[in-house]
Amino acid sequence: MRVRFAPSPTGHLHVGNARTALFNWLLARGQNGTFILRVEDTDLERSTRESEQRILEDLRWMGLTWDEGVEAGGDVGPYRQSERLEIYAAHTARLIESGHAYYCFCSAEALDEQRKAQLAAGLPPRYAGTCRTLAPDVVAARRHAGEASAVRLRVPADREVSFDDLVRGPVTFHTDVIGDPVIVRSDGIPAYNYAVVIDDHLMDVSHVIRGEDHISNTPRQLLVYEAFGWSPPRFAHLSLVLGPDHAPLSKRHGATSVAEFRDKGYLAEALVNYLALIGWSPRGDDAASGEGAEEILPALEMARRFRLEDVSHSAGVFDEDKLAWVNRHYLKHVPAERLVDESLPFLRAAGFITEHPGDEARAWLAMVLPPMAASIDRLDQLPDRLSTIFHFSAAATLADEGLSAELSVPASRRVVEALAAETAGGAPLVDREAFRAMAGRVKDVAGQKGRALFHPLRVAITGAGEGPELDLLVPAIERAARLPTGSGLAAVLTVGERAAAIASLLSARTA
Repeated sequence: MRVRFAPSPTGHLHVGNARTALFNWLLARGQNGTFILRVEDTDLERSTRESEQRILEDLRWMGLTWDEGVEAGGDVGPYRQSERLEIYAAHTARLIESGHAYYCFCSAEALDEQRKAQLAAGLPPRYAGTCRTLAPDVVAARRHAGEASAVRLRVPADREVSFDDLVRGPVTFHTDVIGDPVIVRSDGIPAYNYAVVIDDHLMDVSHVIRGEDHISNTPRQLLVYEAFGWSPPRFAHLSLVLGPDHAPLSKRHGATSVAEFRDKGYLAEALVNYLALIGWSPRGDDAASGEGAEEILPALEMARRFRLEDVSHSAGVFDEDKLAWVNRHYLKHVPAERLVDESLPFLRAAGFITEHPGDEARAWLAMVLPPMAASIDRLDQLPDRLSTIFHFSAAATLADEGLSAELSVPASRRVVEALAAETAGGAPLVDREAFRAMAGRVKDVAGQKGRALFHPLRVAITGAGEGPELDLLVPAIERAARLPTGSGLAAVLTVGERAAAIASLLSARTA
């Protein structure tokens, strides 16, 4: 089994195309096949190497490594269409010589007039065959005179073209609605439906798995296979990925590219896992019973279970809430060191760390991030969870009317004063037990308990009315505040410094 993913490097990798790549990869890995990456860059005006590199980076980030293709090499390259023009030209000469293709001298203006006339008559637009019967000497003379010409495939009249789609079943088209398509444009660049056939044949592709928007291309490609006398591969057309409003997923739905979801803080394995579920339900090992469907599966296990017959022909909806649910699962299980690495771009952007945090700062992050990540959907939400560690201002806290009113209540003031006294020069609260012991002593001194104790403590320590659990937050604050200068972590005030500042401002108000 040999499958391929063949993106056009004209922009970012859309999640719909990423799912196509994924399904090809799953099939290849599950069947011990070969996954080929080919770049279809014959759109010279829009294709760029920068876009190509972004697509390759996105595929590698997703873990969709390829066995042959661009940058990997192989025996049937080159793997960029722009580097295969001589191959296409040689094959075109064969088709013209055999009579399966012919030169067309019709101008764009003439073709446009034909199209308008056909539409006005209620007919489907198709080439009228103007140059189909030109005598060879006329063709030779016009070409010798330098007249621009395209090359068209000579399509048999009154024929049905059928194929058995591995997802959708039998599909049939009639050649009367196809006409003679251009296979090489007048500038010498091959058309998509022509180049792709030559590439797939010469690269021994056995299964073509692509989006349903290519169904109408398939009969034209089958006719090219027929003209060359080649056996076509098997075809499988995947349903489109839709937005929540059941329209094709686009920018108006929000993020649509792999890079955008990466930048929002989704883990690669979460995106891969979720994309696989759009249009495919992984059956359990007891396939005969139809039971055992699962949703959280590593990529190689999905590959083991992947079968094209289990792919739905109904359109799938991209639901970011469901993606977030999958991502939450993976965030809870990702190793601490990797979580640190994945979080660094977001923490740098927030100003919490320097470009290269040292070992002590990384060790602090490895301690703090896992419990914080257990309550978020995406890594870009981490800075908000950590903000009370790094951002504290007694003046800003008391400038908030609600927080100020709460701390001004006598009972709350007693809690703050007791907290300031307990943490003034005391032992650092570097673990939960130390915090709980300190809170117990504040409780005894202030005579408060429950919310009347812990909410004033929270406000005095964090400057906020809500946030992560204090027995998690306080040790994180204390450990961060005691890291040496130059560790790479932004400066953090100790709990004692915070309590003293709040208590001082409250005292000044009543002086």
